Amino acid sequence: MGWYSERVVPRVVDATCGSGMLDDLRRRTCAGLRGEVLELGFGSGTNLPFYPPAVTRVLAVEPSDVAWRLSEARRTASSVPVVRAGLDAARLELPDVAVDAVVSTWTLCTIPDVAGALGEVRRVLRPGGPLRFAEHGMAPDVAVQRWQRRLAPWQYRLAGGCHLDRPITELLTNAGFEVSLERFYAGLPRSFTAMFVGEAT
Repeated sequence: MGWYSERVVPRVVDATCGSGMLDDLRRRTCAGLRGEVLELGFGSGTNLPFYPPAVTRVLAVEPSDVAWRLSEARRTASSVPVVRAGLDAARLELPDVAVDAVVSTWTLCTIPDVAGALGEVRRVLRPGGPLRFAEHGMAPDVAVQRWQRRLAPWQYRLAGGCHLDRPITELLTNAGFEVSLERFYAGLPRSFTAMFVGEAT
């Protein structure tokens, strides 16, 4: 990772994703969770206010030291204990069937080895445990997909490795999950706002 990705991108993500515009989707994603929760791409902790009291601990996977430092105020204010549990979602240092649920919000787009990460999620999830997600990815409309493919190289460079056109549903089903989700556009331009919110088990 270069200086821009290491130092600038985490601050941009904190400013944009922590602005409150995504709060409703975060609230939906975290609702009803309990026990030990693994969060992929913890970032600056923007999901923390939405974890219910039944969550006993959050195991945070976050590769960026800058993002982890930015999360300090939210971690301090949270009643839910948070432990930094790893840097790479594709290589989790956790035992099998170790967590009750997994949360991923706008993270699957950026994980380099996303198939490996989803394999690890299956390994560490307890039977019946959900993977809750809110993601953006490949739009359902062909015309929008064309624009996403045109813009994808620029998005990748400017947004720290974010893939604008990852097929979220296909990635989850190929990893062996049963998926229940809602697809919609969260605004304009549609190339950047094709959302996938739901649960995989």
